[in-house]
Amino acid sequence: MPRTLKNCHNFTDLKDLAKRRLPGPLYHYIDGAAEDETTYKRNTESFMDVDLVPNVLAGVENIDMSVEVMGYKIDLPIFCSPTALQRLFHHQGERGVALAAEKFNTLFGVSSLGTVKLKDIDDLIKTPKMFQFYFHKDRALNDSMITMAQEANFEILTLTVDTITGGNRERDLKTGFTTPPRLTPKSIFEFASKPAWALNYFFREKFELSQLSSHVNEGTNISISVGDYFSTMLDQSMTWDDVIKLKENWGRKFCLKGIMSAGDARKAVEMKADAIMISNHGGRQLDGGRSPFDQLDEILQEVGGEIEVILDGGIQRGTHVLKAMAMGATACSGGRMYLFGLAAAGQKGVEKALGNMKIELERDMKLMGVKNLKDLKPHMLRKR
Repeated sequence: MPRTLKNCHNFTDLKDLAKRRLPGPLYHYIDGAAEDETTYKRNTESFMDVDLVPNVLAGVENIDMSVEVMGYKIDLPIFCSPTALQRLFHHQGERGVALAAEKFNTLFGVSSLGTVKLKDIDDLIKTPKMFQFYFHKDRALNDSMITMAQEANFEILTLTVDTITGGNRERDLKTGFTTPPRLTPKSIFEFASKPAWALNYFFREKFELSQLSSHVNEGTNISISVGDYFSTMLDQSMTWDDVIKLKENWGRKFCLKGIMSAGDARKAVEMKADAIMISNHGGRQLDGGRSPFDQLDEILQEVGGEIEVILDGGIQRGTHVLKAMAMGATACSGGRMYLFGLAAAGQKGVEKALGNMKIELERDMKLMGVKNLKDLKPHMLRKR
């Protein structure tokens, strides 16, 4: 298990270092998923069922890893998917991730359950920003968040559609994870065992859910599990009609995250969404659901060329990205991909995660014999 960031050469190394530095409940919140966690495991294992078939002698001294996502050119074909509660994992939180994403000129997403104000992010970086939106029962809160994102110059709104209720995240039940952390004899012991984390959490900027704190106490002043938050605070009556109205109110680039069926992908095209993110929320919602990579081809067969299709989830290696791009994905995104880096070392940890991915992608593209990601084609893949 690596003890320093310098010795973290891949996703697993960063995950191990994060485990060294986080109290147990926080580490298991990042690493955990729903029920038996079969979908979480499948999200990555699915890539093993498809092999790459390289070309050679293709003159790959200079390659281009850039892609265009919803009108914005980014220098990597993978970006930082929005994830909640980031200042729980490291005191730099979203600020550290934002600065790392800007350094690599890739897209950065902020969650509705983010812990830094959207305006602070706008003041910090110039690269494109995505705001991930949870549709709450409180319509005034919904309107407030949309206004905040517009005033903070966020270019993309991404509505998460697979959290109509909370997943059965049994690891969180066993560890007692809540936001903010609840002080119990067990949790105090966990925090004391990681003094660097505890000092940063308790003596730096007060933890809050910055986009929600003026409307609800849950998650900022009242401890609650994420699953309970989804089940009690989000609007389970949401329909496609609500989504269309939300898109109209937003008036900028609009994406749907959590699309898994070809039929829903078709509806996204019909409502003129700019992009969809094929995602099962990292296996944290419906255990037994299909992995995004397993479902990618079916969705592309239905709507490929009509809407941008982003593969979200399970990506741990550069070859995973290349397989998705060869199949026809517009780009890829990930949460744990950089969250373990954040937990391990803040901004520098995220930079390490993105830097490792960039090195892998450059090497793997050259080994595949492609100078441009557009040169990746389905015939370069073989199912086992």
